Amino acid sequence: MKPAGGLLQGGAISESTRLFGGIAVALLASTGVLWLATGEVLLVLAYALGLVVLLAGGLAFQRLQERPETDQLAVPDWSVTVAAIEQAGEAVAITDRANRLICANSAYAEWFGADTAPPNLPVERAGLEELVRLVRRAWRDGFAKTERLEGEGGQQHWTVSAERAGRGDDHLIWRFQKIEPKIADPLVSYDVTGPFGRMLARAGIEAAITGPDGMIKSASAGFAERAVGDPNSTLAGQDFVSFLRSDDRDRIFFAREGRTGTPQTLIHVPLDDPDSPVTTGPEDAQSLMLLVDSGVGIGAGWEASSQGVAQLESLLGQLPLGLAMTDRDGRFLFSNDAFLRAVEREERGLPAFPTDLVVREDKAALSDAVRRHGRGPATSGNMAIRLASAPDDTVSLGLAGVRGLGEAAVLLSLADSSQEAQLRRQVAQATKMQAVGQLAGGVAHDFNNVLTAIIGTCDLMLFRHTPGDSDYDDIQQIRNNSNRAASLTRQLLAFSRQQTLRPEIIQLPDVVSEVAPLIKRLLGEKIEYKVKHDRDLSPVRADPQQLEQVIMNLAVNARDAIQSHRGGGGQITLTTRRINMRQVEQMGSEILPAADYTVLIVEDTGGGIPPQVMPKLFEPFFTTKEQGKGTGLGLSTAYGIVKQSGGFLFADNVKGTGGRVIGARFSVYLPAHHGAVPQAPQSPVEQEASAWSGGGRILLVEDEDMVRAVAERALSRAGYVVTACSDGEEGLSAITAGGEFDLVVSDVVMPGMDGPAMARAIRQTHPDLPVMFMSGYAEEQLRKDIDIPKMHFLAKPFSVQEISDKVAGIMQVLPRH
Repeated sequence: MKPAGGLLQGGAISESTRLFGGIAVALLASTGVLWLATGEVLLVLAYALGLVVLLAGGLAFQRLQERPETDQLAVPDWSVTVAAIEQAGEAVAITDRANRLICANSAYAEWFGADTAPPNLPVERAGLEELVRLVRRAWRDGFAKTERLEGEGGQQHWTVSAERAGRGDDHLIWRFQKIEPKIADPLVSYDVTGPFGRMLARAGIEAAITGPDGMIKSASAGFAERAVGDPNSTLAGQDFVSFLRSDDRDRIFFAREGRTGTPQTLIHVPLDDPDSPVTTGPEDAQSLMLLVDSGVGIGAGWEASSQGVAQLESLLGQLPLGLAMTDRDGRFLFSNDAFLRAVEREERGLPAFPTDLVVREDKAALSDAVRRHGRGPATSGNMAIRLASAPDDTVSLGLAGVRGLGEAAVLLSLADSSQEAQLRRQVAQATKMQAVGQLAGGVAHDFNNVLTAIIGTCDLMLFRHTPGDSDYDDIQQIRNNSNRAASLTRQLLAFSRQQTLRPEIIQLPDVVSEVAPLIKRLLGEKIEYKVKHDRDLSPVRADPQQLEQVIMNLAVNARDAIQSHRGGGGQITLTTRRINMRQVEQMGSEILPAADYTVLIVEDTGGGIPPQVMPKLFEPFFTTKEQGKGTGLGLSTAYGIVKQSGGFLFADNVKGTGGRVIGARFSVYLPAHHGAVPQAPQSPVEQEASAWSGGGRILLVEDEDMVRAVAERALSRAGYVVTACSDGEEGLSAITAGGEFDLVVSDVVMPGMDGPAMARAIRQTHPDLPVMFMSGYAEEQLRKDIDIPKMHFLAKPFSVQEISDKVAGIMQVLPRH
């Protein structure tokens, strides 16, 4: 910086100076006159000396009078100041009384900018208020300091001080020191052979890792030296107990040290990695064995035990496993940070007793266990508890008796089981969804029988009425409502993955374009609809009609979210993408197998999915809409269709600038089809024609009376001779009694002998007799379970026309008898 002014320069000779010059000339003239008048040399010299003294004093007094009240000095060179305050890791700035920035070092310019002066810095509002208070204290007291100033977003923190300085105390010197976040000590895990073991040895603690069979996996150098006299010996594979001995008082010693050794306190710490996704079994469990010199020997006493406790606390504080110690009365003595994290008391610290950490029902059992392990011989064990901070989850608490360490009596170990609890919740959720799916499938199957009877009866009644009759419109209304109920059962079957799919090799953009006009009509004019397609998309194998249903359900769900969040205006984006195997591997998903996928993504700007809703999103009958405005089957139906098609459906939130959630995203992953596209199958009409001229003999087997009656009347009306049976045994008897039939029409699930069992028995004597099954379950699943050749399928509910057309199509290709 440049100085604000220059040096003050001298002025012209003042008027008083000129006056004194004239007086001096007059006095010199008078001296000459005195010489001429008297001629006395001494007198003239004395007179002249007096004149000189008089003139010198007058001149000094004149200069003193003309001296300014305050010296004018040069303005300081601030560039020198900047060079002096340049310090690494510390921002320094100087401001005047108007809070203007005079100069600052490079660290200040980098952190806050060269155009910003305290207290107006880019910090949170609370920080600005603290800076204003700090300025007032600094001008008042000369110095002020705040220990923590939080930056914007809470990402950076500083220690700030302000000190008054300058000739007139008219400047403030600001100092900012960044507070670096504390980094956890990257202590080695459980490898006691390296630095971790050496640290323990320096603290007088010997350590070894043992397996469930008591064999040593690894040992510290200090343990090896005291056990065999060689610190470089690994001791791996040897029995841990073989290096120890006990006396008649059950005290533990190193066997090699004999009677000269000191007793040891053995601490058993079960090792369980809480971050491991796989729960280890007893055969994989390892233990950390710690031998602490209890100091009960020559010249040792309670003081040595106290030292052992301090050493043990130092050790436990470094371990990642949650550990705490109590005295014999059950009061907490110590805990490490991992234990406080596990019980969610990092800020509050430990309570008085372990029972204060658990729910009321577990207090008595825990108190009894601590008391039992704290008294008597050293023992260890585990018990299941429920923490008060998470009463719905059960955790395992380890207890081990500790002896020879003063007040220390019980060592508590608690692993962070949050991942295990999450896995348990996921398994419970999957089990519940499976049970609901089985229930939904069963209900839909039984309901389809009822709907078949209703729809078929309506069809038969409509044959006897013509449009315009008084009953025709009422019958038609019953039939329409029955079809609506049938669509509801199809949704239940879709959720339970038991509906009949007719997959084809299709391209996703073709399906999207087919359903786009309907989506636009449903969304309205206020919601913007965008479609984006990747190039070179791989085909997929799916039912195009069911896939259209998935897209419609996702679009309607997004529309409802936008209308409830933004009052009607928003945007829905439908995107298709190509994801290869390498990209899937990079995603690191535990659910999505590594393969090539074609992905359909539906995004909206509806505000996102609340965290409490996300786990229940695909559950049937779960809805956040008002009563009467949603069935809760839209997303569950889409999920069932996608899973039955071999795909995956995921839901997450979309974040905008600043990490704010702006909407939801649903991603449908369908496996890419790499095989050849099969040709469309030929219709039965294009196959070899038969000489069949109509009519035929049909064996009808159905346990539901109403369904059997409707099917019998429909087929009889079409010109077939129908023999109706109520179960599989009766149908088989009709065949074995010598009945000749061209086609067997049978239900699948019946009491006693079901349809497939009857069909297999019939095929033993009539191997070429075709069979048509009627069922409300999925055709693909039935074909896998039944696996009978020449099997045909008719999905329930069906109309009179549908069963007639299906039977006619089968009969057309049969050879004529």
